Amino acid sequence: MNGSDYPGNLFVVAAPSGTGKSSLVNALLELDSHIVVSVSHTTRAPRGQEQHRREYHFVEEAAFRAMVERDEFVEWAQVHGNLYGTSRAEVESRIRGGQDVVLEIDWQGALQIRKLFANAVLVFILPPSWDELRQRLTRRGEDPPEVIAQRLANARAEVAQARHFDFVIINALFETALFDLKAIVHSQRLRYAAQARSKPAVFAALDLS
Repeated sequence: MNGSDYPGNLFVVAAPSGTGKSSLVNALLELDSHIVVSVSHTTRAPRGQEQHRREYHFVEEAAFRAMVERDEFVEWAQVHGNLYGTSRAEVESRIRGGQDVVLEIDWQGALQIRKLFANAVLVFILPPSWDELRQRLTRRGEDPPEVIAQRLANARAEVAQARHFDFVIINALFETALFDLKAIVHSQRLRYAAQARSKPAVFAALDLS
């Protein structure tokens, strides 16, 4: 099975830090029981109430580097000084089994995924303005001012990559952005190629190829 004929759909959501990516994906998971999240590996420390194997697989850098050497990631990148990667085995087993999977990763990883999985749907979340993004990062209360400044600087480079994605959602109002994300997921499932992959028996019975 190659990256274009798996029965499950693969959605990739990327955004600058503070844009609301995780909140949108978590809300989608609560509303849609047919989609699952692939938990990434990272070398950064847990924040707030984050738990190992729930938000991330938190690992030491040496362990992460060893996984890279064993080619265990479908994508990995260094973001804000920390390493992040997506397990090849976890993603492939889920989509091979017909599950729809969503990945929360940075833009570098998203473009790596596109090379491996031709049918992956790439979604970029934008903030409504730079001022709003700064306020959100500040209200979060997780980072000192110098880290917030670095995240804002990085965000300008990240936003420039939105043109390479299939869909763009502007998260000005959370409820509207969530509706848009749900619409993308539902529309992808109804595409001819996606239906043919997920329901081959029906297409065969109707003499469709």
